[in-house]
Amino acid sequence: MATEATTTKFHNSDFRAVPPPSDYLPEITVAPHDGLHFWQFMIAGSIAGCVEHMAMFPVDTVKTHMQALGSCPIKSVGVRHALRSVLKSEGLPGLYRGIGAMGLGAGPAHAVYFSVYEVCKKYFSGGDPNNSVAHAVSGVFATVASDAVFTPMDMVKQRLQLGNGTAYRGVLDCVKKVLKEEGFGAFYASYRTTVLMNAPFTAVHFATYEAAKRGLIEISPESASDERVMVHATAGALAGASAAVVTTPLDVVKTQLQCQGVCGCDRFKSTAIRDVTKTIVQKDGYKGLMRGWIPRILFHAPAAAICWSTYEAAKSFFQELNACTESGTIT
Repeated sequence: MATEATTTKFHNSDFRAVPPPSDYLPEITVAPHDGLHFWQFMIAGSIAGCVEHMAMFPVDTVKTHMQALGSCPIKSVGVRHALRSVLKSEGLPGLYRGIGAMGLGAGPAHAVYFSVYEVCKKYFSGGDPNNSVAHAVSGVFATVASDAVFTPMDMVKQRLQLGNGTAYRGVLDCVKKVLKEEGFGAFYASYRTTVLMNAPFTAVHFATYEAAKRGLIEISPESASDERVMVHATAGALAGASAAVVTTPLDVVKTQLQCQGVCGCDRFKSTAIRDVTKTIVQKDGYKGLMRGWIPRILFHAPAAAICWSTYEAAKSFFQELNACTESGTIT
């Protein structure tokens, strides 16, 4: 009876919840690591990379044409002109030429990319989710590893994008001809440039993403869980756009190295970054180093939004799967 009386007493309708102070904000807790298995990070990254690149491939084709046209006989380099040139010569399928090579490269490369990033982030952050330096350094390690996987297929993809269907009949034909005519080293001609470009890109990208994600959560912590897709997409877009602008000059150098000799493009006597940069500046001025920056932003902002929201959704799926497995819901 005493227990019943006590229970009744504390359920009295006269008691009302005391509203929190106006300046009160719920404590934001960010796990230092997501607790997934290495293979789960790889699968999540692979899915995110494939979705991102397949969705944004037409924009990437326009960017590639704009950057390569600086050393080609074609004179127009604007977004509209480059797009019109592709559609006029090849039609809509021209925007998707080389997508097979992208599919073969994006999945494995992003599996390496995100799994290495997560492992390094856990190691370097020391349990501090706000350690921007750790995020930047982890991004550099991730890109060095993933570019070793992705660079050969990226070269094949870009040559197919510019080949107009005459130089190469497909991925396999391109690989065979490059091996026969230029040797294995041609697949990695731009690797050094790619790493030097992607190192600052990923450093800016990951640090900006992690900071923007936390900042957006702090703005509206009470609805963060309900709006997490929007948070990840917005943070990803900001990170992608920022990193794209910073690294456009090196991307121009990388593209011209990969596409030299295709559709009349010049061949460089030296593949040193300094020499290629000097050649571009002599021919087109410093503006030549920013060729394609608009489609680059148009690519990386939505691409990063798609990639991060897909990646975080895949991670959430595995987290829920692990939780169910540990609780015995799934046997």
